[in-house]
Amino acid sequence: MKAARYVFLALLLCWASAALADVAVPPLTGRVVDLTGTLPSDQIAALTQTLKNLEMRKGSQVAVLIVPTTQPETIEQYSIRVADAWKIGRKKIDDGALLVIAKNDHKLRIEVGYGVEGSLTDVTSRRIIDEVITPRFRSGDFAGGIAAGITRMIDVIDGEALPKPAPEASHGSDFDDWIGFFNPINPFFIVGVAAVGAILRRMLGRLIGSAATGGAIGALAWYLLGSVAIAAILGSIISVIAFFFDSIMAASFNAGRTAGRSGRGGGWSGGSYSGGGGGGWSSGSSSSDSDSGFSGGGGSFGGGGASGSW
Repeated sequence: MKAARYVFLALLLCWASAALADVAVPPLTGRVVDLTGTLPSDQIAALTQTLKNLEMRKGSQVAVLIVPTTQPETIEQYSIRVADAWKIGRKKIDDGALLVIAKNDHKLRIEVGYGVEGSLTDVTSRRIIDEVITPRFRSGDFAGGIAAGITRMIDVIDGEALPKPAPEASHGSDFDDWIGFFNPINPFFIVGVAAVGAILRRMLGRLIGSAATGGAIGALAWYLLGSVAIAAILGSIISVIAFFFDSIMAASFNAGRTAGRSGRGGGWSGGSYSGGGGGGWSSGSSSSDSDSGFSGGGGSFGGGGASGSW
């Protein structure tokens, strides 16, 4: 009988511990993380773009998190845990800010990084909550309250003297596109190399012309990709191909003739290409997909900011 009581008491303690467990910090999947389904997708997309523009212009990062509850923690305890985990803002500049909303608790907080505490002070944060956000929340306009609050936060952060964001790499987003162009199975690339190689070999001779072809392609690759290593490798490969181009083409031609004779007239086989039935673009991509590459910059928080309720 005593053993049964102990087992029952242990189960009660486990249930109580589970009930009192802290709310987990969600992964940072974008600048706006809504775990309650409060914001429509177009509003999330608009907020995301606004916050993205701020980071590109100013360097500062701001994020929004909406959760059902932070219980058993207070919103202050929970938001600082989120700030420490997400590390919004640039490292050593600490110019991040976080708007956390606990919808079922009717609580919210603006958490402020060290680097913007001079402008987004505790008093200013409290005024944004009391005068801009919570009046709209009380009327049920959560999307409008968040948008207005974020706009006001950005206006204040714009007044902070912060280091300019680092310039993007000159080749940046175009790198993959140019890598695709230099793909050896790209027909445009093959035709271009063949044409350049033929001209240079006729003008300079087979050996020097082949080397010049590789050098020209390597120089183009270096200019477009910004990588000396890739340019050198590509240039060497093209030089070899250009030198043996006539032999390669002759061998391919002879192999094709042999295969044609053995196949009794069979040329290109039909049906070898699969059309994919409707295009390669996947449907139903959410607004968070466009912000999936977002991550915190290593910023630190010290508890500055303000809380409120509605």
